[in-house]
Amino acid sequence: MILAFVLAWQVGLAATVPALSRRLGRNVGYPLAAGYAVAAALLLTRLPAILDDDVVQISWRWLPSLDVSAALRMDALSLIFALVVLGVGGLIMAYTPRYLSGSGQHITLYVSLTLFAGAMLGLVFANDLLLLFVFWELTSILSFVLIGQNQPAATRPAVHALLVTSGGGLALLAGFVILMVSLGTSDISRILAQPERLASGPAAAASALILLAVFTKSAQVPFHFWLPGAMIAITPVSAYLHAATMVKAGIYLAMRFSALFGDRRPWSIALIGVGLATAVLGAFLALRQHDLKALLAYSTVSQLGLLIGVIGVGTPESDAAAILYTVAHALFKATLFMLVGIIDHEAGSRDLRELSGLRREMPVTSTMTALAAMSLAGLPPTIGFVGKEAIFEALSEAPGGVWLSWTGTALAVLASVLTFAYAARLVYGVFAGPPRQRGLYEPSWSFLAPAAVAAVAATVAGPLVGLLGPLVVRAANNARPQGEPAELAFWHGFTVALLLSALTVVFGMLLFTFRTRTDRMFLEAPTARPFVSYFDRGYGWLLGFGDRVAAMARAEGPAPFLIMPLLAVLLLGAAATALVGPVSRPPGSLTRPGDLVVLALLVMVIGGLVVARSLLATISLTGLVGLILSVWFVTVGAPDVAVTLLLVEVLTTIVMMLVLRQRPGEPVRRERARPSGAAAVLAAGVGVIAAAGTAALTGRRELSLPARYYLERAEPVTGGHNIVNVILVDFRALDTLGEAVVLSVVALGLAAVLDTAGATGRARAGPPDADLVFGFAYRVLAPVMLLISAYLFARGHEEVGGGFIGALVAGTAVGLGHLAHAGSSVPPLGWLRGRPLLVSGLLLSLTVGLAPVVVGRPFLAPGKLPLPGPLSLSSGVLFDLGVYLMVLALVVSAVRRLGSPGGRRTEAPS
Repeated sequence: MILAFVLAWQVGLAATVPALSRRLGRNVGYPLAAGYAVAAALLLTRLPAILDDDVVQISWRWLPSLDVSAALRMDALSLIFALVVLGVGGLIMAYTPRYLSGSGQHITLYVSLTLFAGAMLGLVFANDLLLLFVFWELTSILSFVLIGQNQPAATRPAVHALLVTSGGGLALLAGFVILMVSLGTSDISRILAQPERLASGPAAAASALILLAVFTKSAQVPFHFWLPGAMIAITPVSAYLHAATMVKAGIYLAMRFSALFGDRRPWSIALIGVGLATAVLGAFLALRQHDLKALLAYSTVSQLGLLIGVIGVGTPESDAAAILYTVAHALFKATLFMLVGIIDHEAGSRDLRELSGLRREMPVTSTMTALAAMSLAGLPPTIGFVGKEAIFEALSEAPGGVWLSWTGTALAVLASVLTFAYAARLVYGVFAGPPRQRGLYEPSWSFLAPAAVAAVAATVAGPLVGLLGPLVVRAANNARPQGEPAELAFWHGFTVALLLSALTVVFGMLLFTFRTRTDRMFLEAPTARPFVSYFDRGYGWLLGFGDRVAAMARAEGPAPFLIMPLLAVLLLGAAATALVGPVSRPPGSLTRPGDLVVLALLVMVIGGLVVARSLLATISLTGLVGLILSVWFVTVGAPDVAVTLLLVEVLTTIVMMLVLRQRPGEPVRRERARPSGAAAVLAAGVGVIAAAGTAALTGRRELSLPARYYLERAEPVTGGHNIVNVILVDFRALDTLGEAVVLSVVALGLAAVLDTAGATGRARAGPPDADLVFGFAYRVLAPVMLLISAYLFARGHEEVGGGFIGALVAGTAVGLGHLAHAGSSVPPLGWLRGRPLLVSGLLLSLTVGLAPVVVGRPFLAPGKLPLPGPLSLSSGVLFDLGVYLMVLALVVSAVRRLGSPGGRRTEAPS
């Protein structure tokens, strides 16, 4: 339960932010930092078991029919990433209060950061493909919020980040679906334990899609452009998302799924090639930057590329090197981001050309920055030095041929040389030389302490790397069970890796020493801007294409809306005729004696509807069509459908009358459409195809297996006799819930749109006097209709009725009241309010759905609720009550707003 508790703990911390903020203001970051430390301590209590190659796991059944569970699992690899998330997150939280101004909008920032930490923890703990995908997408959404909040200029970079990472998320979902279909399970540990079960075809497709997700999230070429743009976010966001968490999600995914795809050469070649190319390009672009945050952004791109490249090597040593350097990068990069924020905060600039000599006024900041830069450059005694040596050693011993190991090592050394050069440039440019600004001073220790802790940790972790060794080795074995790597140590003697580190320092110093010449060369080289322009151009083309597709939806007449489905009917009919061929004859006559009479009536009414020019006649004839069809449904044994259709027609008529009452004195005639031969041909063709399809699909087969199941199991499982209602609220309750939620969204949208229209429009309703006929009918019928509504709901599980029908009857009573009291400022049945009904119904339906989950049954599983004595109540009845309330909320919202003067709201916000 500890994993579920830690996730819940993060959500609880986020929930306490508004209350704590009222007392502490921006200082709420300090208790949040303590909360992060508590969560990390809880996870560390499982460290002995983890080191013994044990795992911590918990699981709940989520979608049993698909073998999907809400499963959480923590091994050594998950624990390391979780500690990075919580450890660096705690430091960022302790840093943020002093960074923010006293009047800043800090509540959203703290809530979003805390929820983001929870999403990252869920991602690294997830042991189910779908659960991992959910948390993966949550990180993309929350990063969009964090990057773009309170900054109009950040909208475009935030959109870039969202589109790129969400596109990768769609690829990840497709890859996961392939794995689930191919292997018959979504359990990650089971999938990774048997890579040989995955056939070559699905493996190639799934690995390519997962690699796309890895590259987009970890900002690899050509998707790297979104990360530097995201640096427009405030420093705490940049330090957390792009040094320790979000971009590390791609690293984690590559490590975790290398156990499944690591033995396949395309996977390794793609990781090594793209990763090391990104490492070199990112370091090259970092050398071009004068803005310190931009320099760190491209540095992050480069370091992530180095990590991706070494993961692709696929040996125990490379896995250990990648894990160790992930920790090192989180420490020194978070430190540098925080210190750059301090420099910007104190000096008012991040431009290297405007900063120098800060070591005299800010000696502690200078020292901490130098330590973090040493780790970035791979200088001893820092953890960056140990991690960089481990990477060089892993690449130099990469399997697959001498050319691969030499090429990979050369690219890694080149990237590291460039890294040393821009790290030296950062330190020298800011702290060396004469001071250019006066009046600077060292910030308070409360501001410096988080960065100092991370800088010191990154420095002392190098000599003490042996303490981290057992956990890193165990994590490498968890990532890819192929033998344990050698123990990590600070000193391995004179090795090839040490020689490569020395060459990195020598060439890096030469590059820095002759920076005047090299800067000119670098500044004249091509930039990464084409990647952004290409993306924007493609995005613009996609929006333009969508605009052209949606153009028909903006037409005023109904023809553009109708032509597409009508053409689809013709195409389906033609395809069925070509592919299916002749159908068998029905076993008997499908025509009843009264069918021809009903059909004749329909033809006459629809003919009159086509030629009618009066809106009132059109409304009346449309309602008459519904009435005739209702009678027909009754004769063929579908009373539920008949009653529903009849009530919908009544409500439609009431709504149309309410609309017409808003137009006194205006003509109620419609223009006659000009005859069109093409329209006539299309209509005739669709009519023939639809009639032929109906005739071909009617009465030619026995009951289907689902139909037999429902008929046989409905009463024993639910206790209900009305098979239609039982299917809707018991067996297919999830479908009904989805449709009810759509109704809820429509109700809210309708309220918003009509409220806006009512606030800006003129009230043209008639006087508020009640219509005598409708008023008398309303006083007599409304109580009866409400009783009938309750009766129909109560009997729905046994006879014709149910929540939907009962809500329509009650809504009809509300509509009748508005017809009777048009223009009245006091709405009839005013105690029925849309939003309370909506919220109550949705909460009740969700509660009924979640209740079985608590006892280990599927969501919305049907069952009987025991009552005192011999009575029992089906859970479907309570669910049906939720549907009743949501449908009634929609009807009340629509009728009340259409029936009030000018569409204005005549009640408190509902």
